[in-house]
Amino acid sequence: MNIRLIILGATLLAAVAGLATSPAWAFDLSQLMGHGNNDPTLETFKLIHVADLKALMETNKNNSLHIYDANAAETRDQYGVIPGATLLNSDDNYDLALLPTDKDATLVFYCANTLCTASHEAARRAVKAGYEDVSVMGDGIRGWRQAGEPTTEITSTEGRSS
Repeated sequence: MNIRLIILGATLLAAVAGLATSPAWAFDLSQLMGHGNNDPTLETFKLIHVADLKALMETNKNNSLHIYDANAAETRDQYGVIPGATLLNSDDNYDLALLPTDKDATLVFYCANTLCTASHEAARRAVKAGYEDVSVMGDGIRGWRQAGEPTTEITSTEGRSS
């Protein structure tokens, strides 16, 4: 019995030593999204949270803050939208005319929750169009509501692509 414990211990020690010397595995966002290593828009928007967006809304009274909802109509029907948000009909093919003409305006995109990446795609489209101050509110509409922040209900036909 003692010999079995010694062999088991030696095997575990060898396995741990092998893991310590092998390279770490990590997800490469650019590879996962199919863009290789040369997509400059992956690191050009900021990730913010509910408290950050709320602070922006309270301090940005000069209409330079623009909020965009990248959710599907069903999500909007269920959770509503952040008051004043512009509804996008697509995360990666929306009409750029929906964005302000001022490329220095503050743009914030959001979608459903922390697992949703539609807002990231929408933000990347804005960055590619030349906008400098672009953020994604990663908590999404669900995080917004969980924080007790207000939402606006919409009719089931608003925000649906035709």
